[in-house]
Amino acid sequence: MSVPPPLGVVELGRVPYHEAHALQRRLADRLIAHDLDHDLLLLLEHERTVTLGRGTRESSLPLATEELTRRGVTVAEVERGGDVTWHGPGQLVGYPILDLTRHRQDLHWYLRTLEEALINGLGRLGIPAERNPGYTGVWTGGRKIASIGIHVRQWVTTHGFALNVSNDLADFGLIIPCGISGVTMTSVAREPGAEPGGDLPARVVAAVVAGFGEVFGRSPVPMTLGDLLAEGTAPRAGA
Repeated sequence: MSVPPPLGVVELGRVPYHEAHALQRRLADRLIAHDLDHDLLLLLEHERTVTLGRGTRESSLPLATEELTRRGVTVAEVERGGDVTWHGPGQLVGYPILDLTRHRQDLHWYLRTLEEALINGLGRLGIPAERNPGYTGVWTGGRKIASIGIHVRQWVTTHGFALNVSNDLADFGLIIPCGISGVTMTSVAREPGAEPGGDLPARVVAAVVAGFGEVFGRSPVPMTLGDLLAEGTAPRAGA
């Protein structure tokens, strides 16, 4: 029985949204062209950014895009599904770049599995998380803690999830998050079930990576961006 290829995990730090978007496309192109022989999970955070998915409604933006820009918020129209969402410092953003032909060619399955990966990771942090029937994303105690929006081209995925860790939740007041009126947003740091102590961002990354690897059946292997961009590279154990 053949061993599935590993999952290359790249922690990028804080990256401007448009740069990360271009990087995703570049890597997806390589996976489509079979220039990469493994899946990827990019982990990063952005400056204050509002992204408008294909399902964004006018009612989801109480403020005009010009006003958001005036307030120092980047506004980006993107090809992912879903409504409007917010990114900013203190939030863990994950961009899985997966070849679904190696998993399951089913977008509903992929969305539910992304949710399961985050539920698994949050459970490792002591936070009981769940789905909210009829919506995409992850909740805990009726509060939304993670948003999900994806794009798939030739069965290769881009975009992904945004997990609130220690970010300022007040910025969600600038939008109607994911177009859901009355939603209450929360974060890992706000939840009483979260186990105290240690470096919270690092603990969250470790938990999410472990959950992601378990649910998708891949062994996570750390990579650097330099490794990734090298021609013909593959993840190496202990890299």
